[in-house]
Amino acid sequence: MSDAQPISVSILDKDYKIACPAGEQPALLASAKYLDSRMREVRDSGNIIGSERVAVITALNITNDLLSSSQIDKDISQDLSPRLKNLESKISQVLANARQLEI
Repeated sequence: MSDAQPISVSILDKDYKIACPAGEQPALLASAKYLDSRMREVRDSGNIIGSERVAVITALNITNDLLSSSQIDKDISQDLSPRLKNLESKISQVLANARQLEI
């Protein structure tokens, strides 16, 4: 049997009951608050009419943010890897030189 409990969240003044595993309620509530905030921004921009369209545009915006962030993380990782290998090599050389001086 699942330990999921129904949690009530409000998005654009509409209440939803969502099953949520124990211990994950704070994350769900934070996610719902974030989504509500982003949907209100889209709705209040005045360019989008209808809650379904607001939801789709908001989902596209959040997805774009996520993919952009993922690409930035990937770029940083690719740039960081050679630097870390270079740094590791320099540290190894310094340690090897220090060992030779102790002998």
